[in-house]
Amino acid sequence: MFIQTEATPNPATLKFLPGKQVAPDQPLEFSSPDGAARSQLAAALFAVGGVSRVMFGSDFVSVTKDAGDWQHIKPAVLGAIMEHFMAGWPLVSADAVASDGDEFFNPEHEELVQTIKELLDSRIRPAVAGDGGDITFRGFRDGIVFLTMKGACSGCPSSTATLKNGIENLLRHYVPEVEAVEQM
Repeated sequence: MFIQTEATPNPATLKFLPGKQVAPDQPLEFSSPDGAARSQLAAALFAVGGVSRVMFGSDFVSVTKDAGDWQHIKPAVLGAIMEHFMAGWPLVSADAVASDGDEFFNPEHEELVQTIKELLDSRIRPAVAGDGGDITFRGFRDGIVFLTMKGACSGCPSSTATLKNGIENLLRHYVPEVEAVEQM
């Protein structure tokens, strides 16, 4: 098995491409070893010294480090990913239930929220996934769209610029009711 790696705009995050689907239905993010207990692969990655965040995208694994050099961390991460996929283990345990939390918005804004979600899915999420991250809709209130940034985008030095200059401008252009975008 050959696993490619790609740099991301976040210097603390590397994107690992195992050449297989990873989380095709919905990206999953783990920000602590305790939260990773439902995924054998996430738990194995957190066991590597210096790993602080793990995200599974459709065809990639993003790993963020908080300490150490990639030259020391990368071989152990590659080994954990290779072992997992070669063994054919499931990504998450069958009894695990994932939730990003409830969305919040006024029911009268249902159509507006659907338009926002469609723009996120068609124009923004593919670009963000290309950088090893993901972005999800959390809510809409008082003209403000609330989003959660995951993977390489979480804590990335350029995430604020992406959020304000890119995403906010695009949403304001297509949905005049949007006044601002905030990260949760």
